[in-house]
Amino acid sequence: MRFYNSLTRRIEEFVPHTEGKVAMYTCGPTVYHFAHIGNLRSYIEEDVLEKALRYAGYDVKRVMNITDVGHLSSDADTGEDKMLAGAKREHKSVMEIADFYTKAFFDDCEKLNIKRPDVVEPATNCIPEFIHMIEVLLEKGYAYQAGENVYFDTSKLDEYYVFGGLSSEDLYVGVRDDVEEDPNKRNRNDFVLWFTKSKFEDQALKWDSPWGVGYPGWHIECSCISMKHLGEYIDIHCGGVDNIFPHHTNEIAQSEAYLGHEWCHYWFHVHHLNDRSGKMSKSKGNILTVSVLQEKGYDPLVYRFFCLQSHYRKPLEFSYEALDNAAAAYQKLKKRTLEFAGAEGPVSAEKTAPYREAFLQALGNDLNTAAALTVIYDVLKADLNGAEKRALIEDFDKVLSLSLLTESETEETEEDPALVAYVEEMIEKRKNAKKEKNFALADEIRAELLQKGIVLKDTREGTLWEKQ
Repeated sequence: MRFYNSLTRRIEEFVPHTEGKVAMYTCGPTVYHFAHIGNLRSYIEEDVLEKALRYAGYDVKRVMNITDVGHLSSDADTGEDKMLAGAKREHKSVMEIADFYTKAFFDDCEKLNIKRPDVVEPATNCIPEFIHMIEVLLEKGYAYQAGENVYFDTSKLDEYYVFGGLSSEDLYVGVRDDVEEDPNKRNRNDFVLWFTKSKFEDQALKWDSPWGVGYPGWHIECSCISMKHLGEYIDIHCGGVDNIFPHHTNEIAQSEAYLGHEWCHYWFHVHHLNDRSGKMSKSKGNILTVSVLQEKGYDPLVYRFFCLQSHYRKPLEFSYEALDNAAAAYQKLKKRTLEFAGAEGPVSAEKTAPYREAFLQALGNDLNTAAALTVIYDVLKADLNGAEKRALIEDFDKVLSLSLLTESETEETEEDPALVAYVEEMIEKRKNAKKEKNFALADEIRAELLQKGIVLKDTREGTLWEKQ
């Protein structure tokens, strides 16, 4: 397995710390609102990475945190706690918000066939671990108290900007004009380990500590939760590219200062999902969720397929036209794979081996999911019997998780032969009308179908239809 390591900025062969075993950590959601599909792109790609490692024979233990305290509205340790903001917005307690949106997150993951990590740990479960790490950092001289808070002292490090390639905007995240600089910090990029003197008196969640009643900073969470469940060494740390600075930079700083050795060698970052106005984010208000896609008639797995057609290290632009194209391609692929769902017979290991090898090579080449999908198309065209095709598709879908051999509920309800025949006949009539430039007739056909609850979608792959 080879993939791009953000820390070294090159594609490297993956060699875990312990042979045959992988300790994998994923930054989880801050559960103050629904996850949008941009967030979920990262979790889809991380899910594929985990399953690809398992497919390659590794024993993987994957841990994810749930941020239910300490993540402020600015990554520069300023602003309001996002959880408290969510509670105010919905007139609920912070823990009610956390419980609701944690469940919503995993509901979305289930719809997208994202495997639940082996360990999921809320930050509020680990206050003793946070306090212990901060005490050690103070003892070692890597942290200091000021203004009743505890800060990490970045000046004590030989190298703080370990990822490199950061823009001036990234590096000055703490001193932008719209962010109030913290006068308690000794250095511009020092960060809070423990808040005691809060800038907002109504902070809902607070705990006793050696430094007074308060709550942890955001960055300390992932370091402690990973060590609690994976030990002093982790092999792969995952997240979106927006986590690189300051979150992952600060994680490395505090973890290696605490441990006294390298903490994680491989860093796996997924690029942004953009729309035509730029990066998709909650703060911009252009939040698009899995539920919204479902309301518009899309199977959530169409979005997973859409993501897998692209490379995780490239920005991906979302549009409904692009999603329609993905829907058409996914439906065609699934229609073909379902033909072999019940196939039985002998399966030749010799005949199927080249396709398994090609699939593994695609995954091992920096998680090239588009190339892995191509192997499935190659299988469908290959001189193999139905049982061999079924076995390969079933095997590959353990990683891609597109439910290629499972008929969905919507597909089952659309299998009324009379309805299918009628709609396909009308679509063909409409197609001919458009060829003859009889657009009035084409519009009449669309309107007639709409009256019967049938919605048409014109895509590059042809005309799709669905029930309202």
